Amino acid sequence: MKINNIGNQNINPYKRNMNKMDQVAKTGKTAADKIEISSTAKEMQEVSKLGKERQAKVEALRDQVQNGNYTIDAKAIAKGIKNFYHQN
Repeated sequence: MKINNIGNQNINPYKRNMNKMDQVAKTGKTAADKIEISSTAKEMQEVSKLGKERQAKVEALRDQVQNGNYTIDAKAIAKGIKNFYHQN
């Protein structure tokens, strides 16, 4: 037994898209492109700005260490460690 035309073999999957393009061409209206930036992308841009500020601070600290001008505040470090472990 032979079965013909199984599935969608005779259907052009691009025909619907071509018809839409023809309709747009006939009406003469072109669709305007539109872009929307998500809130996540906006947050990432802000983080990027903070990253630049952080990089500048790191470079300043690096210069201080290389010049021998950097001093360590042991009390501030101890306080930070204490606060970290008491919060967790």
